[in-house]
Order: sequence, then structure tokens, then C-alpha cells
Amino acid sequence: MHRPIAVRPTLAFAFDPERYAGALDSRDLARLATIADVLDDEPMQTYHDARAARLLAEADILVTGWRAPLLDTTALTMAPRLKLVGHLAATVKQFLSEDVWHRGISVTAAVNAVALPVVEFTLASIVFAAKRAFAQSQQYRQHREISYGGRTTHDCGLLGKTVGILGASRVGMRVIERLRDYDLEVLVYDPYLAREHAIALGAEKVDNLDDMIGRCDILSVHAPITDETINILDARRLALLQNGATLINTARGVLIDHAALVKELLSGRISASLDVTYPEPLPKDSPLFDLPNVFLTPHIAGPQGSERRRMLTAIINDIERYVAGKPLLGDIAMTSLARIG
Repeated sequence: MHRPIAVRPTLAFAFDPERYAGALDSRDLARLATIADVLDDEPMQTYHDARAARLLAEADILVTGWRAPLLDTTALTMAPRLKLVGHLAATVKQFLSEDVWHRGISVTAAVNAVALPVVEFTLASIVFAAKRAFAQSQQYRQHREISYGGRTTHDCGLLGKTVGILGASRVGMRVIERLRDYDLEVLVYDPYLAREHAIALGAEKVDNLDDMIGRCDILSVHAPITDETINILDARRLALLQNGATLINTARGVLIDHAALVKELLSGRISASLDVTYPEPLPKDSPLFDLPNVFLTPHIAGPQGSERRRMLTAIINDIERYVAGKPLLGDIAMTSLARIG
């Protein structure tokens, strides 16, 4: 807990304005102006010019975002008054050096605002996967007649399915909570999640990832990028998926060995719903574009269109809380950096 700020704080921006076109609601910006003195409406895109030197020297609060320059030791020496960084996205590690935390600067991110549409997208993907919706849609488009054969098989439908959640991230935990409304079994693998917490969420914690993968009808990936999670789904683990299982990835493409994934998908043994890939975008000749058992989307699970406005609202809410001396809802602690993407 920190003390309320007695003097009206000053604020500057640092991000690529093109990435936030239409996402910065004028009403929210007007509310921000009632909380802090905005030094300059134009976001910085470098910390190494005269304008940046002036703004950093005066700023108590810095609002960063996509394509912001790295706030490193050199930049921090130019910002002696900086007390709070509010990040208009979820991932902070590529924009803020650890020196930010070492200097005692508070950090908040729009993690909850970013998580919500990913949760919604994942839930839709799970329902569609269980219904074999994409395969049946393709058959309908191809044959232009309704076939009832597939609907009578035991593997079509959500009832009684087993869904595995790889990673109890903010998204993963919310997906688990929402799945309580469905008649299915939920498993979760995350070495940092307490068993009691998993039970409270409505899931069974599985200590061995291999065991969980083998039990899943649907496996949904929600792990962060760390040294331990890159290619966590390699050829050996992908081979553990049951025949007919569906793999959903709305996290990061680098978590899956894509050469091994392509091999499995080419066999027709499993299906996949992929919002993220590695590389991204895929090469134009990637077989994933044409496989009937793959549903590809161009990294749209996160905030799109009007959904992006939630990010600014979340950061302003936390700036308001910080000024009032209240805990930050999107607080990013240094101890969590090793476990977040």
C-alpha cells in the first residue's frame, strides 16, 4: 500500500498512436485530465530526443503501450519523478526493464481488459470444437445438403467432454470459471496453481502434463512465454492427444512445435483452432491454410475494435486508485515476471 498523492500528478504517453487508432475514447481521456495534468497529448515513440527528455523529467506517471520504446536504465535516469507506469496492454516485459521495479516504481497493466475477449473467444472455440462445427460447416458448404450421420456419434457435442487447460493464467482461470456452466470435466495443469485453488475454480489439478494431455477431448493453451514453456507441446506431447482431440491456442504460437503440429494435422488424427502461430503470420505456402481440420484466425482473440477501449478505461481506473492510495487492480509485481509472458 502506498500513500495518496497530495499534489496533482503529471502524466506523459509512450506508444505507437497508429496501434491505438479508435481505441482512446475521448470521454476517458477527458476523465484522465481530471486526475492528472497531461504534459503532451502526443505519445513519445523514443526516449532519446529533446522532447522526450523534457517530458520524462516532468512526468510522475507514464502511460505506455504497444511499440513503446524500452524504459531502461538510461531512460529512467531522465525520469527522476516517475512513480507509476500504466501499460495499455497485457505484456510488459518487452517494454519495461527490471530497473523499473528496482527503483520502486509501481506498474499496472490492462491485463484484465485484454483477458476478457480472449476468454470469450476461447469459450466459443471450445463449444464449436465439441460440436465439430467447423468440419460440419465445410461439409455443408461442399455437399449443400444436411447430413445427420455425424450428429449421432458419441464424440459430437459438449456433454461429458474433458477439457484441459494448460496454464492457469488470468485467461486460463477465467475460462475455467466460465466452464462451470457446462456439463463437462475440466482439468488444469500449472505448477504454480495450488490444488485448493483449482478445486475452488471447479477444476481438477493434474500434476503431470503428459497425463492431462492424454485425457483431453479438447486442450486449450493459456501458458505464458518462459524458458520452460517454449515448445512445451512438442512432438512427443502432441502424439499423446487422443484421436479426434482438438487443440486450441489463443496464447502464443511459440508454445507449440509447429513442425510437429503440422505433421499431426496432416495425418488428420487431431484438429486445431489456432488464433496464434509461429511464425506469425504463417508463410503463404503453409499447409495449415488449406487443411479441413484446422480453423485459423489472424490473432483476433484479443481486444478488437470497440473492445480495445476497455484498456484505457482500466489504466485510468488504476491511475485514479493510485492517486487515492488504493491497491492497483492490474498490479504487476516484479516477483511475477518469471511467470508472465
